[in-house]
Amino acid sequence: MKLIIHDLTEEQLKSSGLDTLPADTYRFVNSLEIDRYCIGCFGCWLKTPGRCIITDRFQQMGELIAQVDEVVIIAKETFGSYSSSVKNVLDRSISYVEPFFEIRNGEMHHKERYIKPLMFSAVFYGADITEAEEETSRRLVQANAVNLNGTIGFVKFMESPDMVKEVLA
Repeated sequence: MKLIIHDLTEEQLKSSGLDTLPADTYRFVNSLEIDRYCIGCFGCWLKTPGRCIITDRFQQMGELIAQVDEVVIIAKETFGSYSSSVKNVLDRSISYVEPFFEIRNGEMHHKERYIKPLMFSAVFYGADITEAEEETSRRLVQANAVNLNGTIGFVKFMESPDMVKEVLA
């Protein structure tokens, strides 16, 4: 199963054909629907381990990630990063890892809460993405994959989200 976290409008979802992907293979989280942001309280680590203390439809993001084999981010490229709405969903997903640290490959990272393989991929879209922004985005996806103790699947760039479905096939 793949989890797609995206910032596409309903119109963009339809024009890209993503709305026709099989529900038994793909689960979607529309980051534009987030209305409560991470407040940095660490409650998901200390008070309700593995679950955000904010009670809304994004409360179980860590558990949702634990149920899939791959997380695919589809986001408007914004200065070498994800759009703010996608970043907000990723912030609410921090409960996927534990608050403790370990050294992996000479770097400090969060310990795994869920011991399972995870692939982390991204599709960035935007008309004027520079080479520097592409490089920054690639490094960001790699860092996210490592911190989630996963592997990087792919990082793609396109002018519009209309061709995203072909990348996922």
